[in-house]
Amino acid sequence: MGKVTGFMEYERIEEGYTPAVERVKNYQEFVIGLSDEQSKLQGARCMDCGTPFCNSGCPVNNIIPDFNDLVYRGDWQNAIAVLHSTNNFPDFTGRVCPAPCEAACTLNINDDAVGIKSIEHAIIDRAWEHGWVKPQPAETKTGKKIAVVGSGPAGMAAAQQLARAGHEVTVFEKNDTIGGLLRFGIPDFKFDKKHIDRRVQQMEAEGVVFRTGTLVGEMPEASKITNWAKQVISPDQLKKDYDAVLLTGGAEQSRDLPVPGRDLSGIHFAMEFLPQQNRVNAGVRMKDQIRADGMHVIVIGGGDTGSDCVGTSNRHGAASVTQFEVMPMPPEQEDKPLVWPYWPLKLRTSSSHEEGCAREFAISTKEFVGKNGKLTGLKTVHVTMKDGKFVEIPGTEKEYRADLVLLAMGFTSPAATLLDGFKVDKDSRGNARASTDALGGYATSTPKVFAAGDLRRGQSLVVWAIREGRQAARAIDEYLMGSSNLPR
Repeated sequence: MGKVTGFMEYERIEEGYTPAVERVKNYQEFVIGLSDEQSKLQGARCMDCGTPFCNSGCPVNNIIPDFNDLVYRGDWQNAIAVLHSTNNFPDFTGRVCPAPCEAACTLNINDDAVGIKSIEHAIIDRAWEHGWVKPQPAETKTGKKIAVVGSGPAGMAAAQQLARAGHEVTVFEKNDTIGGLLRFGIPDFKFDKKHIDRRVQQMEAEGVVFRTGTLVGEMPEASKITNWAKQVISPDQLKKDYDAVLLTGGAEQSRDLPVPGRDLSGIHFAMEFLPQQNRVNAGVRMKDQIRADGMHVIVIGGGDTGSDCVGTSNRHGAASVTQFEVMPMPPEQEDKPLVWPYWPLKLRTSSSHEEGCAREFAISTKEFVGKNGKLTGLKTVHVTMKDGKFVEIPGTEKEYRADLVLLAMGFTSPAATLLDGFKVDKDSRGNARASTDALGGYATSTPKVFAAGDLRRGQSLVVWAIREGRQAARAIDEYLMGSSNLPR
């Protein structure tokens, strides 16, 4: 694969970034993709390693050595055909996937991994540029009707696969626009929403029907996430009208921090803060938008969502941004002989961190403090792990100034009203209980109701959602037709 001696001749080439001082002035994507020649050299580094662990490291099992070789040889059109054979949306994963495939790259044992993600990014961008991404409507229709609840990456992938199998597919989305967390959770500077829009156009040409502003289930009395729903449809109605229902509503319940002072004004979930800015970028007039202008911001949570809060706060013009992580600071370099080919624990510095952010590790918030009902700061203590529990370290108490606190500690479970409405059994974490076995895979305890994505597996990656959507589509096709030609 690639050039036989390429891994010895060429170094890894990283994608470029617009300088931080410039990119924080707007919400545009700032990654500078590889040129054709750079992509060719990266593809040349892919070894004929016998057992390509990158394939299994990738949740959708992309056929990575093959498209690396095709890029090295300049055959871009066949490269996108190979890439699309396993991944419906490489334009999504080529931008926001953390690339577990690269951690599993054989070259990563003692060198820098092949830049697989940057090659994927280059392939799909050229495919759109040259018009190689076209609708693939089914030649024959089955007459079967399927409802997909939720339009995130799992729902979109499943809907596209089922439509291509000849089924009539309708996607129900409670928000006013398609995309789920891709649309409302990931900032535009990391992922321009035009990538969703053109996929929606492709899927509509393939026969998928999108019904936005439609909440499936019971409308909560007070819920910020359903402000855009204009109509409600009952689970019983969906089960009556459709031959199968797939639930892909995601894991929407944000993990809270119930410490003294939590009711002070100025403390918000990340998923209150981030979607507002995305809507404003889309031209929506947002009343009382949560802003960080001139504020001292503390982001609690050290993952990608926290990093997105950092980047957005910097673009607002925050006076300072500090990110807390309760876990200890990871090593700067992973122990490769110990962890390869698995995802390693190591310190990761995102582009948002590079734009300006102080980071605190092994720190726990004990109390929010304020004046006249408004947040002014918080009290913390450093912690260490002992017998599987966090233990406070005496003498490390400290008070931080804070005008705005953003809680980005992950998500716990899907909306209970959706699962309860379909009378679906839950697992111990509150997710839909559905196995991934080949026989009857993704089926819930309720007849003809299936579940996939974060709603089934818990909070995870976009690439895992796409995998689950594809596999659930095959399971539903098999359930309806007795067999399926869709890939797992």
